[in-house]
Formats: sequence, C-alpha cells, structure tokens
Amino acid sequence: MRRLTLKILPDKLSVCRLPADQPAPTLEPAGSFFSMTRTADEWSMVVPSAHVQPGWEAEPGWRCLELVGTFDFSLTGIMSALAGPLATAGISIFPMATWSTDFLLVRDGDLDEACLVLQRAGHHITR
Repeated sequence: MRRLTLKILPDKLSVCRLPADQPAPTLEPAGSFFSMTRTADEWSMVVPSAHVQPGWEAEPGWRCLELVGTFDFSLTGIMSALAGPLATAGISIFPMATWSTDFLLVRDGDLDEACLVLQRAGHHITR
C-alpha cells in the first residue's frame, strides 16, 4: 500500500449548486480552496463558507484534506487508499482532483475521526 501525506487546509467550506443555465458567478478565488465546475445540469462550486451568496443552494460544514505532492495521471489506487478506510469507518467523502493532485472533503464534524482513521491506515496528516 502506498503511504500518502495529506495536509488539512484551514478554511471551512460549503458545497454549492446553481442551475446550469445561470451565468457563471463572478467570484474571486479566495481562501485555501476554491473550485467551480459546470456540467449540462448544474454549476457545482466549493468555496469558503463566508463567500456563499444569498440564493445559492449550499451545504456548509466541509473541510479539505490536500494530498501533498504531484501525482502522475498513470497512477492508480490513490483515492481508494483513502476512501476505503474512511468508508469502513462510516465517514462520507466528497473527492475532487486537479491536474497535479487530489483533494478529499469530509464533514467538519468528521475531520478528527477521519484523520485518525487515515493515520491508522498508514497515512501522514499535517496542518
């Protein structure tokens, strides 16, 4: 099994949804994590909770763990090495990825337990 290092990002985040036919929200990326994705069905955004706008459908209370390092596209099993132990512990996740690395969002109330579970699985957590 691959040992991974994850860094806890400081912001409390909200996962938000807007209709796909709405123009793109004009937001300045802020905080330690910001993501905006559009599909045919919706805009999906992860933003610091303080930046949620009135009228947005929002699910607050998320924290982000960033995988430290750059991971080649050919690597496999990275997310399953994290998701498996968390699923066994009953901790739900919201996984995300960028070109260089992966991110794992967990509920703020599950953060401490998620870190313990991941450490027991052999991973390293930093703040």
